[in-house]
Amino acid sequence: MSQEIKFITMGELLVRLSPPNYEKIRTTDEFKVTYGGAEANVAASLSNLGIDSSYFTVVPDTSIGKAAIRYLRSNDVHCSPCIYSDEGRMGIYFLEEGFGVRSSKVTYDRKGSAFAEYDFSKLDFKKILKGFNWLHTSGITCALSENCRLLVMNAMKAAKELGMTVSFDCNFRSALWGWQEARDCITEYLPYVDILFGIEPINLRDENGKDIKDGLSMNPSYKEQDRIFRELHKRYNFKAIGRHVRYVHSGSENSLKAFMWYDGETYESKTFRFNILDRVGGGDAFASGMIYAIMRQMKPDEIVNFAVASSVLKHTMHGDFNITDDEESIRQLMNQQFEIRR
Repeated sequence: MSQEIKFITMGELLVRLSPPNYEKIRTTDEFKVTYGGAEANVAASLSNLGIDSSYFTVVPDTSIGKAAIRYLRSNDVHCSPCIYSDEGRMGIYFLEEGFGVRSSKVTYDRKGSAFAEYDFSKLDFKKILKGFNWLHTSGITCALSENCRLLVMNAMKAAKELGMTVSFDCNFRSALWGWQEARDCITEYLPYVDILFGIEPINLRDENGKDIKDGLSMNPSYKEQDRIFRELHKRYNFKAIGRHVRYVHSGSENSLKAFMWYDGETYESKTFRFNILDRVGGGDAFASGMIYAIMRQMKPDEIVNFAVASSVLKHTMHGDFNITDDEESIRQLMNQQFEIRR
């Protein structure tokens, strides 16, 4: 089935600047330059696994913008839908990589970027999406500007009219917007979503106006997670919902597992414990792994374990992208027994 898929995602492509060797920004005299962004990470992960993947973004018509697009193309992502703008700049984020007890830290510098400022209202999204059958977007895009919120809504509406599968990653970033603002905004997109990643920030209120997710444990039981999944599915009829749960043992050692709603049931993955080389992009690798496994029509328990194994493998690679280019290496990892040691 993967050969029939034509996948496209939309979002902001960022310049990533990080000190080498786990140094701090205030002490370094050099930065390593690479590129990434939530949606770009998903496109690159899928293209490396052989999926026909395209990416839509807006970058400045400068050497930096062209270098960023060239980086995506080097990972076999089709970039013909991308727009080069005469206004704005590249968005940037600075990353201090954590080590041991010191956590990683991200600092954004995205205001006034070519992507955030672009007027998407003049675009014909049916024309852009023609020929594709899967659209992926994320909540990070919605947080950037009203223009970007319009981009996501118009793209989703066009995708549904074209009969495309639509996946959406909630991807909350507290540095970009507030919790309730994010809940109110993202909830408006849910009627157009087929496959959802994450369960927050979303309004899921009961008859008394209380959100039924409030108070949910950061380490939910199967029963707790199943209850939330069933309520989300009841209201929005999602084909699938995936969310991963992270256990932080230190800045350089974590564990991951995941829950997934699929075909009327909740599934729970194995738990994997591992050392971290680079954590950024781990959630996007989970999303791309689950998308790929669904495209390949794997069994539900394989889908959720393949998704987690994809994320774990990404943590062993520098940069935002999961550059794994063979399915078998992910399968070998997912079939091993990795449990939390207590």
